[in-house]
Amino acid sequence: MTLLFLGDVVGRPGRRAIRALLPAIVEREGVDFVVANCENVSGGAGVDPESAEELFELGVHVLTSGNHVWRRKELVRYIEEKRTDRLLRPANFPEECPGRGWTLYPLPSGKSVAVVNLIGRTFLEPVDCPFRAARAIVERLREKTPMVVVDMHAEATSEKAAMGWYLDGKVSAVFGSHTHVQTADERILPGGTAYLTDAGMCGPRDSVIGVKPEQVVERFLKRMPVRFEPASGPVLLQGVVAVLDEETGKATSVRRIQETFGA
Repeated sequence: MTLLFLGDVVGRPGRRAIRALLPAIVEREGVDFVVANCENVSGGAGVDPESAEELFELGVHVLTSGNHVWRRKELVRYIEEKRTDRLLRPANFPEECPGRGWTLYPLPSGKSVAVVNLIGRTFLEPVDCPFRAARAIVERLREKTPMVVVDMHAEATSEKAAMGWYLDGKVSAVFGSHTHVQTADERILPGGTAYLTDAGMCGPRDSVIGVKPEQVVERFLKRMPVRFEPASGPVLLQGVVAVLDEETGKATSVRRIQETFGA
């Protein structure tokens, strides 16, 4: 089974990148299953129902999220009314939060693949331990499928790397999100788990992590509140492609991808 995991989708430019580039990537790579982090898909911060539905229509099977997931209050009603298990919030958020942090998605082959969404605690607001949450969830999911994919949404590279090693041999892949900067450390860990510290972003190329550079520079110079907006111009699609053995769940290959549209 070939998995495509896309980095954080930033606003309309990110959706534009997916619309323009995803179909060709799916065909070229023989992709069976697409996961994308959507926490910044609406105006660069948060998720609204319309943007989520657009990503589903464009071919994304499961959406993960992170610390900005509740920026748009209309998402709460969407999740509660639709009871979707295709748009995840971090599993180590409080149990009282709407939605769920993992899903089991059926494939045309008759197999299933599980996706788990976690959020780190270093430099982010305190939540339940992602490591303990991962251990409990993965143990249950492996009774249903050997293919388990984890989005570790975290600021600290060390926390993401630690999660990769913690889950090595227990899941098929641990891919990081949140920083919008693609790292160059993809590898298959000794136990067969594909790992990448951060998948990057789908969004404006000429930007500061998706935002208009002048706005970010102003914020750093003046230390005053500035309204951030997605940049314009050429768009990037960044992510990672991994091939998973459907019987064992182990990764057999992993490779970063980066493509540009509109340059």
